[in-house]
Amino acid sequence: MAKKDTTSIGFEDKIWKAADVLRGNLNASEYEGVVLGLIFLKYISDKFEEKFSELSADEYADEEDKDEYTADNVFFVPKNARWSVISAAAHTPQVGTAIDDAMLAIEQENPRLKGILPKNFARPELDKRRLGDVVDLFSNIQMHSSADEKDLLGRTYEYCLQKFASMEGKNAGEFYTPSCIVRTIVEILQPYEGRVYDPCCGSGGMFVQSAKFISSHQRDLSRISIYGQEANPSTWKMAHMNIAIRGLEANLGKSYADTFFDDQHPSLKADYIMANPPF
Repeated sequence: MAKKDTTSIGFEDKIWKAADVLRGNLNASEYEGVVLGLIFLKYISDKFEEKFSELSADEYADEEDKDEYTADNVFFVPKNARWSVISAAAHTPQVGTAIDDAMLAIEQENPRLKGILPKNFARPELDKRRLGDVVDLFSNIQMHSSADEKDLLGRTYEYCLQKFASMEGKNAGEFYTPSCIVRTIVEILQPYEGRVYDPCCGSGGMFVQSAKFISSHQRDLSRISIYGQEANPSTWKMAHMNIAIRGLEANLGKSYADTFFDDQHPSLKADYIMANPPF
């Protein structure tokens, strides 16, 4: 019997408990955006730094060449948005502004993320001292020492989604389907290749589980194409981050929209359709 990785579970819970103190007077959707947005920012920062170090060691490469990153499916992070800048501001009143500025700069450099990232960290309701403590916690994560650790933030993102779902009870079905149900659907359909579509994709759990299934069977992820649609604007953004943090690419439409009234993929001929309708 395989030994359960209690280290990663402990870390995920530690992140959740640390971030939970940020809730304060924020409503549920604002709080979700803060926590998940910070996890995503740390993820793309780590991936960028890993590629940056690789390019720095190559005398013929330019570590500030944006094309070097996009060619490897890595988001480019401009100098004023790098984690070192955010970490340096962690215990100043400007930490929220530093994070907002970083989010905006990253969107400007990466069209795929335009309008997706939360930019509400400077709001007065968010305790900046506690925010700085969470930034410190993230700053101490070392993500590059093993293959398992590279997936740690992805698992943390998923763990926090589960926690938000538990908090919201029956309303959580609008953005989250329990992993056991998603896993069952994916294992029945076995989407090894082709076009995978979810017309009410929520936070993108069907796509993440499909990718896990393919990887666990040593198949090629590049053989599937992901299409989805989501009507709730906050959940649509959440799905973009959830998919990107897993290193996947997807077409979730040009905007959030109701599938019944504004089909974002009218000409799509899907090979697999998976859905948990929110009704």
